[in-house]
Amino acid sequence: MEAESTDYQRAQNGSGIVSFLPTSTRCIMIAELRWKIFEQIAPPDMPVLQLLELNPSMMKSMRKALLALALTCKSFTGPALDLLWRHLDGVEPLIRCLPQSLWKKDREKLEFQRTMTLDDWSIFCKYNHRVRSLLNQPHEPYLQHAVCGTGIWCDLSCPPFSLPLLPNLISLTWIEASEETFPHAWLFVTPQLTMLNIYAGSSAFNMLGPSKQSILSSFTSVMLQRCSHLTSVRTGTVSEAALLRLSSLPSLRILKFRLLPTPISAATQKLLQSPMFCALQELDVTCQSLVILEAFLEKLTITPKVLSFKVTHGVDSVRALSASISHIAHGCAHSSLQQVQFNITNQLVDRGVLIEAEAFQPLFSFRNLRKLDFNAEKHCIVQMDDATLMDMGKAWPLLEELYIDRYCHSSYPVTPNAFVLLLQHCPSLTSVAVTVDWSTIDVPSIPSDIPCEGFSHKALSCVFFGGSMIEYPICIAVFISAIAPNIKIIDGWGTYFMEWNTVRDLIQTFHILRKQGKVMMLNKLYHEVRMGIRRLHSSEAENEDVIAVDADEGREGFDESSGSGGHLIHMH
Repeated sequence: MEAESTDYQRAQNGSGIVSFLPTSTRCIMIAELRWKIFEQIAPPDMPVLQLLELNPSMMKSMRKALLALALTCKSFTGPALDLLWRHLDGVEPLIRCLPQSLWKKDREKLEFQRTMTLDDWSIFCKYNHRVRSLLNQPHEPYLQHAVCGTGIWCDLSCPPFSLPLLPNLISLTWIEASEETFPHAWLFVTPQLTMLNIYAGSSAFNMLGPSKQSILSSFTSVMLQRCSHLTSVRTGTVSEAALLRLSSLPSLRILKFRLLPTPISAATQKLLQSPMFCALQELDVTCQSLVILEAFLEKLTITPKVLSFKVTHGVDSVRALSASISHIAHGCAHSSLQQVQFNITNQLVDRGVLIEAEAFQPLFSFRNLRKLDFNAEKHCIVQMDDATLMDMGKAWPLLEELYIDRYCHSSYPVTPNAFVLLLQHCPSLTSVAVTVDWSTIDVPSIPSDIPCEGFSHKALSCVFFGGSMIEYPICIAVFISAIAPNIKIIDGWGTYFMEWNTVRDLIQTFHILRKQGKVMMLNKLYHEVRMGIRRLHSSEAENEDVIAVDADEGREGFDESSGSGGHLIHMH
């Protein structure tokens, strides 16, 4: 684009031909303006994984439009091709741009029929510098196009120029568990890389032996050593050396990784105690056990907005869970943290482990917390109570989402009163999951008084009540509809699934009726106002007529008086 701007300047400083061109032509010669126009046609500038979620036909039409622009005229070619190749789904499109005598399609794979020549590489280099983000797909069943065979990767590994193959790449996503193809990601690692996604933690990767997993983990560590400008990293298991490398990156804002199956060493803990992860905003950690997570968090000092933890082998230690939450409170800046998520899966033994609600109390110091999501998939039960729920509401006035085992039937429900107090303390709450004991509301007849003295929470739209027991859906629906009239989703499961569906349908019906009632009241009020205005106008008109009659009579009397007086004077 800079070169095009230079050409435009030269044209302006030339013989003056540009000044005789139409205004529209002169405008389109401005490289910056031309780029802005082409960007409206091109796929949006976002990570490749998000682009894949867009409508494929729309993406195809966009690329066709860019190709047409590139073939329109010489000044369009550069910017149109830059946008066309900006996001690349695999290296296969690059291979297909090479002479057809070089490659062939063998079933679901592309293979070279001969060695690449300098002319082939010259064609390759017409496009490789235009690519900004690359996605390498996992396996043939997931692809809509052929993948590169082993021979192609061997030739690409030996270019006649220094690596990387895509010199201007800033985003690399590599989804490949195979130990044979995963090392090829190294061909695309650039010093200016800002986004690195290495998805080596798939089911296929987990089937590899420990030695092969270690090889892939070490390879990821080597890749990280070359990248110093990363802002986002999503990867699988990382070594302690790689973890320390990640913690020293000055621009890293998003980090997702898996801890080793053994607790980190005391030496690494000590290094993590000093200010590290200085720019980190989102931290997503997967580990096998809470003991491993506790060891990682014990000395960590960070200032994130979002914390997410996934424990894949259940609750091995209730103490470790409480300790981990305490470490979060001690190691994270109280003003910055906004979201905390725990996801505990695959409880192998001791299903139904009890967790005291007091375990969450250390999080009360985070006054700006917007979301707390604790999901244990029925493996453990939180002993929730009214006092703790009310304390949560008081501690987190900005809370928007609260989930305490949304799909778990807890024998420790809270009362409707505590639920309402939570809503009163959290006016921004939009979604909540908690088990409630509805026995005081679940009665045969609908009470005549207004629930909660007319309190109404406008923001709440989604609730999960788990396996809460109810018998009279209409009474529950009347109560919930009164305190939270804008609820759109209400979910209950288990034995009372159908009853909760009825509650949901009734609430939606009440919402419609309430709207209709408002419309009827407004229409009635509007009619009364119009009638009042008409009566007012009619009264004013009558008063004006009376005033006019009085004025006429007064004028006639004045005229008679004046005439009589004049006559007397004349006689005198």
